[in-house]
Amino acid sequence: MALDVPYRSIPEMFFRRVAATPDRDAFGYPAADDSGPRWLTWAQVSQRAKAIAAGLRELGVGSEDRVAILANTRLEWVLADLGVMCAGAATTTVYPTTEPEGACYIIVDSGSRVLIAENPDQAAKVSAATTPALTHVVLIEGTPDPDADIPQLTLAELEQRGNAALAADPDLIDRIVEQIQPDHLATLIYTSGATGQPKGVELLHAGWCWEAVAQAELDLLRPDDLQYLWLPLSHSFGKTLLCGVIHVGLPTYVDGRIDKLVDLLGVVRPTLMCGAPRIFEKVYNRAVTTAQSEGGAKAAIFSWAVRVGRQKVALEQAGKPVGAWLKLRYKLAERLVFRKLQARLGGRIRVLVSGSAPLSRDIAEFFAAANLPISEGYGLTEASAGNFVNRPGKLRIGTVGQALGDLECKIDEDGEILLRGTPVMRGYHNMPEETAAAFTPDGFFRTGDIGELDADGYLRITDRKKDLVKTSGGKYIAPSHIEGMFKALCPYTSQAVVIGQARNYCTMLVTLDADAITAWAAGGPLEGRPYSEIVTSKEAYELVDAAVKELNSKLNRWETIKKFTILPRDLTIENGEITPSLKVKRRGVEANFAAEIERMYEGTLAEI
Repeated sequence: MALDVPYRSIPEMFFRRVAATPDRDAFGYPAADDSGPRWLTWAQVSQRAKAIAAGLRELGVGSEDRVAILANTRLEWVLADLGVMCAGAATTTVYPTTEPEGACYIIVDSGSRVLIAENPDQAAKVSAATTPALTHVVLIEGTPDPDADIPQLTLAELEQRGNAALAADPDLIDRIVEQIQPDHLATLIYTSGATGQPKGVELLHAGWCWEAVAQAELDLLRPDDLQYLWLPLSHSFGKTLLCGVIHVGLPTYVDGRIDKLVDLLGVVRPTLMCGAPRIFEKVYNRAVTTAQSEGGAKAAIFSWAVRVGRQKVALEQAGKPVGAWLKLRYKLAERLVFRKLQARLGGRIRVLVSGSAPLSRDIAEFFAAANLPISEGYGLTEASAGNFVNRPGKLRIGTVGQALGDLECKIDEDGEILLRGTPVMRGYHNMPEETAAAFTPDGFFRTGDIGELDADGYLRITDRKKDLVKTSGGKYIAPSHIEGMFKALCPYTSQAVVIGQARNYCTMLVTLDADAITAWAAGGPLEGRPYSEIVTSKEAYELVDAAVKELNSKLNRWETIKKFTILPRDLTIENGEITPSLKVKRRGVEANFAAEIERMYEGTLAEI
């Protein structure tokens, strides 16, 4: 049955939301002194978005022209994005960690005419020589450089220009919005290309509006929810959530400072939070390692509570009744253990959603046991991010749920997942050959992921087609599956990367979580030592070695990890090893740690 989408564009959806609930809280942001959230109503957001839109028109931005945003997740990102689209233009997203060369490539390739930069440091990544089509740079914060080769102004000045234009022509933005059609370009999001240069994914208003309605139909978003949005808004996951927020009208606190996330959860007290698996892994690590460090009765009670919770989850997943005795024990486990974990997330969580990378089954079961079930989902930038998700109350752990809306999905002969529907991209910007290769003759998008659909339409992801490792013995390995198992077995882990392509056995690079391993070292001979000393110690090696041995006992012979290396530092965005959405970039890791990898294969002809 076709999904009923009652909007032509995001701006139309936005202004209908403003008209319906003008005085309700829309978007929150941190106070300048970090004393707590401050809020703008929908009417206030509308006023500022219209001013930005009119200001951009004053700068010469026209229909479907591109405007780039180069900033961290913050309120002004949301306002700027809405302003761009209300001007009839399209947003080009640029991650704030992008190096100057990459930022310039995206701005030039997209044909962006204006850059909205977070501060002078971000603005300094571009120049007239490297981005000749760029006419203006708008600074969210900081002072414009009067000598800059591309004229600069502040966001406040842009809004002043827009307000002056609206005073002279109050209906300017309304007339523009009336002209925006479903097939007009809304967003250009650049994703990694096989040749090294990123590809601009062209996403239309129709797809984003479809996403908004589809999310609401699943009961993922409710008007009385409060969302904590920290995800990179340069990423499609964050963008699709914004669309759902506008359609449903739920208040959303916007703050991209990941280092403040755990502390602020108790202040903001959200009912809804979406994130990458790494966030949930850190919560899991903290809970398990804290219990282990306390030892004695507390550790024993924690272990007992988790066992009870897992028994309850196993019965629920099997569709079997939970008996009265187990219910009673679970009630006690929740009071003694799980409420503390729930309180750490603010105490009001209704829905947690995980996407962007695979979530370990063991960690998913742990959260479900703690009455914090995670609705794992799946999607691609090329399909507007939200494609499959587990519905609240209908969780099937180990799957990414059922398709949203009327999205079509089928599995190709080689196991590749194929998608067709409104949220799928128009194509790759200026890349007709790559676009043609990305689709089947009957119009299905080739996801590059391997999976299977069950009889109820639940999708299980096996692995990335391009990330499957084939050993020199001809055996295929699914790295993410092994890595997820290991993270659950070793709660001190930050990242694990399995190596084995064209090799005769598998190895693994491991990084340890700084907070967890420092707490582990307390009270022993390594207490007070720097992170680099702790992770390279004999004691840390033995800790990881025990977990690897346990892992190997659960794997096929050809999957087992013969050697591992603990890296002296964690993987970072800046070094090209993880993405801003916290997915591991295998090529970057393998390039940066090539010497460590080669040492694990020196002087041996071990066979798989």
